[in-house]
Amino acid sequence: MQKFIEKTNVLMEAMPYIRLLRGKPVVIKFGGSAMENTDNSRSILADVAFMECVGIHPVIVHGGGGAISRRMREAGIQPKFVNGLRVTDSESMRVVEEVLNHEVNVEIVETLIASGARATGLHGPGIISAEKRVVQDNVGVDLGFVGRVAAVDTAPITACLQADIIPVITPLGRGPDGRVYNINADDSAAAVAVAINAFKLVFLSDVPGVMRDAKDADSVISSLTRSEIEALIRSRVIQAGMIPKIQGALAAMAAGVRKVHIIDGHVLHSLLLEIFTDKGIGTEIINDN
Repeated sequence: MQKFIEKTNVLMEAMPYIRLLRGKPVVIKFGGSAMENTDNSRSILADVAFMECVGIHPVIVHGGGGAISRRMREAGIQPKFVNGLRVTDSESMRVVEEVLNHEVNVEIVETLIASGARATGLHGPGIISAEKRVVQDNVGVDLGFVGRVAAVDTAPITACLQADIIPVITPLGRGPDGRVYNINADDSAAAVAVAINAFKLVFLSDVPGVMRDAKDADSVISSLTRSEIEALIRSRVIQAGMIPKIQGALAAMAAGVRKVHIIDGHVLHSLLLEIFTDKGIGTEIINDN
């Protein structure tokens, strides 16, 4: 009997969060090595299907860097990165488009459908306008077809949400020259969240959240404000790969997104644990009071 009571307590704990989020869009950036593990991937997407089932409107923006690098090596192309950005020439861009649009995106959609949700893929170039990205501190470095988000056409996304369909978006955009550009998935997710006025933005990460000590997983900071984040950046507690997520988080919140979460995609059902429990498991970023 105690087991059943504990299950009831879990549902009761989740109820106020479900009520708060019901009918609201939540953008989820799905990427990192969690995508490479079948159990992790299915767990995360089952969480997304649950969110849709209880009336929340999830939107997925996904990466696929591991799959892209593997395909490039198979094609005899050596992946090259500058400041964490993939140098993308015409040949590499063909691989990026094929993997993101026709492999990773399709697999995510099919997994969501198998979990009982309705989902559809939206290819980034159809909804995201891009501009070429230049690396400021590397004079003479041309990233090729690497871009940043210039604008987002929200109509296809809104149409999906109104029909209770989960949109799954690739981080690609079309430039003013008509060419397709590869865009950082964190940046794409933040831009989509701002464009659709999302209530929450969730980054699935390879780490448990923002940590005071990068070597100590138990040092995760459960909640941070903008001013606290700025102090942690100055003291270099926040650095390296966490910076793009934090910058995207702050920009999204400045534009109206209520909360941003950074959670570990390797923890089974990490989305449900973070969003529907009092304590959560990652880092939530909130505005200063």
